[in-house]
Amino acid sequence: MSQVVVVASFEVQDGKAAEAEAALRETIEATHAEAGCLSYALHRDKNDGNVFVLVEKWTSQVALDAHFQQPYVAALGEKAAGVLAAPPSIRFCEPIGVGDPMKGTL
Repeated sequence: MSQVVVVASFEVQDGKAAEAEAALRETIEATHAEAGCLSYALHRDKNDGNVFVLVEKWTSQVALDAHFQQPYVAALGEKAAGVLAAPPSIRFCEPIGVGDPMKGTL
């Protein structure tokens, strides 16, 4: 099976960024312990502090599916309902290695 990259963007309500970041941090710390997690990195938009972006890399779709079954992922979904300004944008991607192998993929 091929690796899976996920890019998820979350826009939060004004005044809710700290609450959203705290919830994301909890999930990230637990996720890093998952066997199939290669990378799970949080970013904040430099132009809009209410936008967070998670860039994830998983060993396989099976590993990603197992991640979605974790209780802390369900808990994040419940917390998100109270802070999101819009539905999240989630893209599931398959890496395409181009050029330098160290720079051409995540």
